[in-house]
Amino acid sequence: MSAALLRQATYGTFKIGIYQTLKRLFSKDISTEKLYINVVSGMFSGAVANALASPTDLLKIRMQANHPSIQNKGLFRAIISIAQKEGVRGLWRGVIPNAQRAAVVSGVELSIYDWTKKQFLCRLSGTDTISTHFLCSFVAGFAGAVASTPIDVVRTRLMNQSQLKGQLSNPLSTNYNGAIDCLTKTVKNEGFFALYKGFVPNWLRLGPWNVVFFIAYEQLKKINPRSSNESPLIDKPSTNPA
Repeated sequence: MSAALLRQATYGTFKIGIYQTLKRLFSKDISTEKLYINVVSGMFSGAVANALASPTDLLKIRMQANHPSIQNKGLFRAIISIAQKEGVRGLWRGVIPNAQRAAVVSGVELSIYDWTKKQFLCRLSGTDTISTHFLCSFVAGFAGAVASTPIDVVRTRLMNQSQLKGQLSNPLSTNYNGAIDCLTKTVKNEGFFALYKGFVPNWLRLGPWNVVFFIAYEQLKKINPRSSNESPLIDKPSTNPA
């Protein structure tokens, strides 16, 4: 639990901070935002944030698996133990595939949330309330699950193939030479929808996470009035005396 909290605190902070900074370089408020700019900003922020927070992700996975390198150690003692045994670079083991996945998921979730919110506020004349945030975050969570499930399937099969080698009755026993090879062989041998095995549990994880994250984030933004430039067209009193 401690490693999971540390991972979310660091990764989430970097991701949303970089994303908001980047997209505000190109648009001053939600009415002028472009979807492709938000997608690129989301992908960049997700990749960079994951790269920076990668040691906490590694730590979380090993603590959950009770890995021998950190068995029965506390949070910070585990970090020191990994660095001593595998070097500082060992803390960033697996950073590239993790950063690639984070880029896709963040590029979809963050941009879809902002796009859905823009449509609701600017085109449908909606109000910037918790109900709006819930609706937009729900859509973002679904889109994130759609985008991330094929990546998770490919990543899982690549990670497990050495353990399942020789089990010919198991489709995961196929010898994959990389992510693209795994993707094409999975579709060829099992059909396109094999890439979406585990979609429902993945959505059940991402859905509530996005709802809690975005609603909390929107409420926190209201603490600082200077940051409330997301909805310039909504809830402003008229200056016309008539």
